[in-house]
Amino acid sequence: MPGLVAPPEAQPLRIDVPDDGASQIRRTADDPDPPREPRVASPGPKKTPSPTPGSSRVRSVERGSSSAGKRRLSLERPGSAASAAGSALRDLPVVMDETALDNPDLGPFLLKLARGAIVSGEGPSKALEYAIRASQSLERCGGEERRLELAMSLHVAAAIYSGLGRHEEAVAALERAVAATDPARGPDHALAAFSGYMQLGDTHAVAGRMEQSIACYTKGLEIQIEALGDGDPRVAETCRYLAEAHVQAMQFEEAERLCRKTLEIHREHSPPASLEEAADRRLMALICEAKGDHESALEHLVLASMALIANGQDADVAAVDIGIGDTYLALVRFDEAVFSYQKALTVFKSTKGDNHPSVAAVLVRLADLYYKTGKLRESKSYCENALRIYAKPVPGSSNEDVAGGMMEIAAIYEAMNEPEEALKLLQKALKLMEDSPGQWSTVAGIEAQMGVMYYMVGKYGEARSSFESAVAKLRASGERKSAFFGVLLNQMGLACVQLFKIDEAAALFEEARAVLEQECGTSHPDTLGVYSNLAATYDAMGRVGEAIEILEHVLKLREEKLGTANPDVDDEKKRLKAASKTTKRKSWRGKYDNMFFFVLCLKLW
Repeated sequence: MPGLVAPPEAQPLRIDVPDDGASQIRRTADDPDPPREPRVASPGPKKTPSPTPGSSRVRSVERGSSSAGKRRLSLERPGSAASAAGSALRDLPVVMDETALDNPDLGPFLLKLARGAIVSGEGPSKALEYAIRASQSLERCGGEERRLELAMSLHVAAAIYSGLGRHEEAVAALERAVAATDPARGPDHALAAFSGYMQLGDTHAVAGRMEQSIACYTKGLEIQIEALGDGDPRVAETCRYLAEAHVQAMQFEEAERLCRKTLEIHREHSPPASLEEAADRRLMALICEAKGDHESALEHLVLASMALIANGQDADVAAVDIGIGDTYLALVRFDEAVFSYQKALTVFKSTKGDNHPSVAAVLVRLADLYYKTGKLRESKSYCENALRIYAKPVPGSSNEDVAGGMMEIAAIYEAMNEPEEALKLLQKALKLMEDSPGQWSTVAGIEAQMGVMYYMVGKYGEARSSFESAVAKLRASGERKSAFFGVLLNQMGLACVQLFKIDEAAALFEEARAVLEQECGTSHPDTLGVYSNLAATYDAMGRVGEAIEILEHVLKLREEKLGTANPDVDDEKKRLKAASKTTKRKSWRGKYDNMFFFVLCLKLW
């Protein structure tokens, strides 16, 4: 999430040859195997496969934790006979005669060639061509009995497309694959449909389309529950997988519901203090933290830490200690936060070395803590030590970790009133992340933070450009229903006000109002700030009646929430009185000065 958040570059295809596999959806004793559709080995948790007749399978993109956005494509073969066949056939030419596609034996033959080309390491081009030709032949003459083989050939093609970064073509192939299956026809079709929807969801996620991704995951979960029942441990893994996606999309209520279901299933089927329960509680803590329920988050983290200690997972215990420190910091329990951070720092230094990004991440948290306690010199010292690590990260460090650390340090410099230094760090972070597929939400966050910095130093044109780019990325990735998106629209509107783009500002404030009313409610401080900005804009446009109506609504809400003696209520009364005196309205410049007050009141982060 996230954040929860896709690889910086396309990963190469990897060939694994496992000894055996456990099927996600098993055939019953009363349902014999059809002669042309052998049983397919299914993936382990979070490694959703494509169904493959002929005892081979395609593994889909694999999602890691909610904070890592990495995914991996691989093709996996659970047998050696097909490998030998592929080696023998790999030098045969691709059939180019279109009439030959009507041969019913050609599709399976080309599918073997595709598998052989993959196993032999000849590169994806030839395997892709074989897989495409196989799907064409199976579509033309395969009939109903060959639908699973058709789905398998399309899964192979989609995996190769994804590995090449051609995500749109991968999506098209997977949509054809799921359309070729019918879960009502038995476990093999159910597995094929489940695998197809999960792989399709992963591909959408890599392309930054979280809304479509979640819809596909949800459909896959529904198929799996129908086949296995809603209490199966494999259903729990899919629920957690989907919950992570909801966290990335900042849909925390649905994420919490799925995570609770996962915990219930694991309590029933796993021993106490299991690793599965620890993973569930870490995710639940992340959700509670995002919702502001820090006490519940702390409880889940402590239980997760105890489970990891019982299983000897020292490195993971250190990661949980960071989360515990973050929660203590949110609860203003600074001494306990320092203790947790120092514990994690000691473990990371001993296990990963002094220059690992994990060490830098703890230093950044200590810098933030010391800033909040007023120890600015210590805070800046920790920031500088972390930046030295990020400047020369150890081999294998991810761009996401380095960019995320720079963003956090930039936020500290911003709080220290050093916007120029913050901007330099954000520009470096943006350079690391801007070409990363599937990281649009992260890039949008960097650009939004840069927009705030530009606004602070009076560079309103650059601020508007940064906000506009961030808004466009969030629209494209389907994240138009989050509070963050609403606040970002408001900030862009304020930049437009400073550039005298009043009509554009009004449109942005109106959209921000609709989003924040839906996500935060009408009495939330961010929503009230947008109301006031919109009223001032209407006043500047001559729409005085609408402005007065909004200000009266804001005054009523503030009086109900803050009382009549609050200074904010007095300010609202003054604005309403000024707007009512239409014959004494000031110049445009005066109205913008009124608006600027809300720039300071409305927080972006």
